[in-house]
Amino acid sequence: MSDNLSPCPECSGAYTYEMGALLVCPGCGHEWSPAAESAAGASGSRMIKDAVGNVLADGDTVTVVRTLKVKGSPSGIKAGTKVRNIRLVDGVDGHDIDCRVDGFGAMQLKSSVVKKA
Repeated sequence: MSDNLSPCPECSGAYTYEMGALLVCPGCGHEWSPAAESAAGASGSRMIKDAVGNVLADGDTVTVVRTLKVKGSPSGIKAGTKVRNIRLVDGVDGHDIDCRVDGFGAMQLKSSVVKKA
């Protein structure tokens, strides 16, 4: 039965099995949904580039390249602000980076206003 099931994404174990709607790895105990796995594979093929053309990945540190206005804030985010540990998402209106900016909190940014640090 495990011949047609994908290996474990955590430990690459080959002995995965189905338990209801989930796939389970007996080696490490990791459980995952096959639908989430196929969605992750589809989004993994999409490359997101910063303002200068560098490819971004989850966990990267980026720098804001121009001053950004933020609703409810008198000053906004200044150019040169470093943002650590970004996550790439399928956001709305081109906002494809989910992050936490010091002094502002959680927000989404466009990849066209950041560069890889």
